[in-house]
Amino acid sequence: MSLLKKIAIEKVGFGSVSIDGLNKQTTRSFSKNNKLTGKNTYRRLSNEEIEVLKSNNNHCTNWEQVLVSENFYPDQILNTKFYGYIRIGEMSKSALSYRDLELPTGIYNSCVINCDIGSHVALHNVRYIAHFIIHDHVMLSSIDEMVTSDTAKFGNGIIKEGESESIRIELELCNENGGRAVIPFEGMRVGDAFLWSRHRDDKQLQDRFKGMTENRFSRERGEYSEIGAYTVIKNSRTIKDVKIGSYAYIKGVNKLKNVTVSSCREAYSQIGEGCEIVNGIIGYGCRIFYGVKAVRFILSSFSQLKYGARLINSFLGENSTISCCEVLNSLLYAGHEQHHNNSFLCASLFMGQTNMAAGATVGSNHNSRAGDGELIAGRGFWPGLSVNLKHNSCFASFTLIVKGDFLYEINLEIPFCLVSNKMPENEIHIIPGYWFLYNMYALFRNKSKYKKRDKRLEKKPRYEYGILAPDTVNEIFEALQSIEYAVGKSSGLQGEKKQLSVRGRAILNSDKEKIDFPVLLDNVEYSKRKVKLLKAKEGYTVFKRMLTYYIATVILNFLDTHSYHELQKKIHLTKGEKRDTFMNIGGQLIPKTEYGKLLTDIRTAQLSSWEAVHKRYEFLDENYEEYKVIHAISCLFEADSFLEAEDSPYYFTQLIEEGLSTEEWIVEQVSKTRYKDYHNVFRQAVYASEKEMEAVLGNFGDNPLIKERKGLLAKYRKKVQRVKQALKVEMEKSLGSIG
Repeated sequence: MSLLKKIAIEKVGFGSVSIDGLNKQTTRSFSKNNKLTGKNTYRRLSNEEIEVLKSNNNHCTNWEQVLVSENFYPDQILNTKFYGYIRIGEMSKSALSYRDLELPTGIYNSCVINCDIGSHVALHNVRYIAHFIIHDHVMLSSIDEMVTSDTAKFGNGIIKEGESESIRIELELCNENGGRAVIPFEGMRVGDAFLWSRHRDDKQLQDRFKGMTENRFSRERGEYSEIGAYTVIKNSRTIKDVKIGSYAYIKGVNKLKNVTVSSCREAYSQIGEGCEIVNGIIGYGCRIFYGVKAVRFILSSFSQLKYGARLINSFLGENSTISCCEVLNSLLYAGHEQHHNNSFLCASLFMGQTNMAAGATVGSNHNSRAGDGELIAGRGFWPGLSVNLKHNSCFASFTLIVKGDFLYEINLEIPFCLVSNKMPENEIHIIPGYWFLYNMYALFRNKSKYKKRDKRLEKKPRYEYGILAPDTVNEIFEALQSIEYAVGKSSGLQGEKKQLSVRGRAILNSDKEKIDFPVLLDNVEYSKRKVKLLKAKEGYTVFKRMLTYYIATVILNFLDTHSYHELQKKIHLTKGEKRDTFMNIGGQLIPKTEYGKLLTDIRTAQLSSWEAVHKRYEFLDENYEEYKVIHAISCLFEADSFLEAEDSPYYFTQLIEEGLSTEEWIVEQVSKTRYKDYHNVFRQAVYASEKEMEAVLGNFGDNPLIKERKGLLAKYRKKVQRVKQALKVEMEKSLGSIG
């Protein structure tokens, strides 16, 4: 049966919203007029104005339904047909200019149905525009179709009156089978998607997530699309069911359908040539260019899709870039980078600061006949050139994987490591602490660049970009235990796990004993082949050093703004408490105890809306430094095998001096690892002279990161001096009271 209908010409623009199964007829013009601000005073056309309009080859079925503002110039409307209710704002003898495009204001060569057109709008060659609200100072030029359906949702995963649940738009994140699907909504944060995609066995919690989302929207049909003030749209084909903010720039799109585009003067969004964008929500300050295909997605603020990228059933966090490649069914936190045409990412949860190299394929290797696999990776995950990873796999933070096909599932809990697939030996080789040992420059460049790339207008909640933070420090603790056990077991000693760990710790902490035997890790790969731990002692030693550095730095920062007496109070309250696990909620680190309270309060409707949940995020963010201090003190107690925490000013003076020593070493290593790039004979081979190399790479002495680290070192030293002086006063007080 054909959907094509024949109606009377005078009824164009007056179609009602008919809802199957409901005795309800709502005219769409009524919904439109309810939504308008009414800032202008409108009047009917005079007979003289109607005659001018007719003489300019304009047509309307009923000129009485066209309302205009006081300043109206009928000679600025040419070759246009009007149907339904039309309102036109203030007009002027002016033109709008954007870049190389200059157009006189007015309406030309278009077909306009049931629209509200703001003041000083330039609307040219729009072949069909229906049920739109156009705000002030908008340029629309050479567009085939702009239409709004009676069930427009603008990318939100809601259903309107009379619609079945089967048509609801969901994002099938982290898993291709839809088992972790979430309902997208305007204003959804990465943390919201994480919460919703987890805890799938908790029906009460899942129902609350759905209820909070549906309560944000009306189920009434008939909403109009909107184009915000100072927005420019040109040379495009189909634009349907859209809500576009102010100052946006859209050119040459093939299709923009069921989409919200957030945009404002300070963070304007752009969409360029050949793009097809369907069922999505786009954040502020985004850039989408050159043949992008995005379907069922959320693109967070200040992120980019470019050069034929395909983003499907995915959530991309802030300050990210995807170009050329394909990403499916993934939840990606802020700072995701994927630039190469032949990389592929599917069914993954990446927790920020990630980088996918050329040829990397994550998720194409399934371990069953169904698309039900997943991959989870902590911050700073870097699958290198032509890495092929299989579901299901998990990786600790800052894992770098060397080129190779990994044919089995992996569960790697050691952070900051290098993973190599040694095919001749049929083994996996892992170097713990690789980044600290061999590439400090790249590691701290990672921290610096992501912090600088965070262009959010309001950086709340804060995202943790630091190399050492509660999440990675907790992983270091687990790594130390894993290395101790692996060394003890591999040494040939027989016994229980505790005994083997004690033996391994003794070997690792000994200056005399060498590890002259292969160190093997258990339960890393789901295979029978060996997983070897290389440089075990070096990695173990650097982990301990960085752990001490973290504790010293957090306590130093606290003592720089608080008294030693306040530190003593926290030590007293924290003593005996276990080190808390931290959850990475969309890039924000939250103690697991607080995370549990958050879920409970959502479950019991103490937090009854997403706005309330977001306020809780902000509350937790305000207390993050406090949580870090408690965490550092807990680490101090737990690390007593190599740190004897004595509650005295003298002890903490030594501790912060040790932190300063490591800060100096970090700056030295950052400089040293970058220096290699200037003095490697193979790198030098492509340059005719040292001067040419400097012209291309820049002068080594002017390196921005090295300068930045040296500046931070100077601040660290001054802070140490201030705190040491305060601790000296405390020591003198203590000695005086003893005397």
